[in-house]
Amino acid sequence: MEKPVMVVGLDESEHSFYALEWTFQHFFSPPENSPFKLVIVNAKPSPSSVVGFAGPSAAEVVTYVDRDLKMIAARVLEKAKEICTSKSIKDAICESVDGDPRNVLCDAVDKYHASVLVVGSHGYGAIKRYIYSFPLNSYQYKFR
Repeated sequence: MEKPVMVVGLDESEHSFYALEWTFQHFFSPPENSPFKLVIVNAKPSPSSVVGFAGPSAAEVVTYVDRDLKMIAARVLEKAKEICTSKSIKDAICESVDGDPRNVLCDAVDKYHASVLVVGSHGYGAIKRYIYSFPLNSYQYKFR
């Protein structure tokens, strides 16, 4: 019988890595008895979504921003792999996908037929979480 899949959304934030550590502590300890197969997904935003201006030098700036975003994504995945190795998790899938994190995570859940999605919290209160969740709610209903 194949194990259900758990997708962990990971970015460079401290909150995100805390969620990964929490996941290991609660579901992968000890790793050989884990009830889940682990998939770690990093969403790399497009440079155009980060650069908010246009003009003759915008293309040059976009090139630098894209390079920096790729380096950040590589660092995030390298750190995730190091943590997996330190926790004796050998079969985790780590990938970086270009796109908006909301779309990337929903697509990863769909692609891997995940049973669980884990993301970190930025510590927002109930009102901010409600306001910020509007764009994500339409995707959540699509998968129900």
